[in-house]
Amino acid sequence: MTELKAEIGVFGGSGFYSLMDSFEEVKVETPYGAPSDFIAIGTIAGRRVAFLPRHGKHHQLPPHMIPYRANIWAMKQLGVTQIIGPNAVGSLQANIKPGDFVICDQFIDRTSGRGDTFYDGPITTHISSAEPYCHKLRKLAVEIGRRQGVTVHDNGTCVVVQGPRFSTRAESSWFTKMGWHVVNMTQYPECVLAIEQEICYVNIALITDYDVGIVAEGGAEPVNADEVVKVLIANNERVKRLILEMIKEMPDTRDCPCAHSLDNARLG
Repeated sequence: MTELKAEIGVFGGSGFYSLMDSFEEVKVETPYGAPSDFIAIGTIAGRRVAFLPRHGKHHQLPPHMIPYRANIWAMKQLGVTQIIGPNAVGSLQANIKPGDFVICDQFIDRTSGRGDTFYDGPITTHISSAEPYCHKLRKLAVEIGRRQGVTVHDNGTCVVVQGPRFSTRAESSWFTKMGWHVVNMTQYPECVLAIEQEICYVNIALITDYDVGIVAEGGAEPVNADEVVKVLIANNERVKRLILEMIKEMPDTRDCPCAHSLDNARLG
């Protein structure tokens, strides 16, 4: 096990493969296999930060093949207690536009077959996921984003699909009619695995498209990978700027429920 430690973790999403100029890379072994890549550890504003691109440095891991348990376990072993998890998402509502940020407060799980718990027995463990994202980190992300001039939606429900394909028109229409706000392929089970390790977790969702285009004013073409990459390249610096400022202002101590998510969760 590496002697390097960190207190804050950051997962890089699509098009976001580096955070720090000066860092050491470490390989962390876990009971769940190797994480997505080597983990970069460095210092930002006096805080020790661990950065891991969830798809790997070369985007070699599609959403359904990401080792989510290994990634969260590795962060925990490094000492991380707070994680920032940005990702690219499609909008399901007309008022949420490409380039906007959504700080999600809920998710709907539409994935299948992913390892989504650390607790397969013998002690049965039922965490609460009623509030899956840390409310204190969410508030901080919203405040900083607005200070930086970003259009930030302070809540939203993310429907997480299995991928790697994008939605059909019927699926996207259903998601919109249900009142859900954004669609993504990686938020689950990452956020609940963090809860199981008593780690605070916040999502920063960057809107790259209108999914299949149903809700776009005047209509839009269905999302494709090339267009997503173009929007990401144009906006990733804004995401990094928000994350860097969050790291400076994140609390040193935690008095939120995340730190006690296993209290009263176990049977036997």
